[in-house]
Amino acid sequence: SLMTLDWAPLDTELAAWRHAGKALPLWWRDDDATRAGSHLQKLTALAEQIKLPVHLAIVPQGLQLSLVSFVKGNPSVVPLVHGYQHENRAPEGQKKAEFGPAHPDNVERARQGLALLRDAFGNRLVPVFVPPWNRIAPETIQALAELGYLGLSTYTARPAREAAPGLVQINTHLDPIDWRGGGGLVDPDVLITRTVDQLRDRRAGKADATEPFGLLTHHIVHDAAIWQFSESFLSCMLDGGAVPFDMSRCKVLP
Repeated sequence: SLMTLDWAPLDTELAAWRHAGKALPLWWRDDDATRAGSHLQKLTALAEQIKLPVHLAIVPQGLQLSLVSFVKGNPSVVPLVHGYQHENRAPEGQKKAEFGPAHPDNVERARQGLALLRDAFGNRLVPVFVPPWNRIAPETIQALAELGYLGLSTYTARPAREAAPGLVQINTHLDPIDWRGGGGLVDPDVLITRTVDQLRDRRAGKADATEPFGLLTHHIVHDAAIWQFSESFLSCMLDGGAVPFDMSRCKVLP
């Protein structure tokens, strides 16, 4: 059954942005892709329908040919680099991470991930590093620009425009999936409130208002409620004046 969602609080906040003449860039990142399939087709169809490209964080070591040809045939999909093999390398008892602890081979793995996806996608690839579980050691961040990465993308408001010299950070800010509660949709009212709070912080100068606001999805695990929320959320934002953001069209990342 379809949920009835109350978008009024978000509509009101977006109206305040329009009234203030503030531009609100909106972007969409979807993680963990390795192959084509019906969920990815659904994701891409939605991106085309609402005219907002989906930035697909692809696991280099898991990449299958079906995904290579799918991306080549779909201009609304923007490939990014999702770690190396999406393997949890955190010490026992610590939060999951592949690049979180400063392993001696982090930089080499980040280099190989970029090389693998450049081979596969050529200039369609946007060299932005998306660490699995959104965690990355500070030492590893410092090395990314030298490897040829232009950007870093994790989760929550960026502390600064650049994570390191020559490396722009563009994060995601809303994840509708209740990972701790078994993977369904977080209460939509909570998600709407979280968004409004973040947008208010931006309007008040407490957060970087120039950072594109990012929705983070995981198409492989979506149920009907997550699909419905994601579509309604993105549509509400775009109808309210948010400007679609596409990393592949930037000469320089904002």
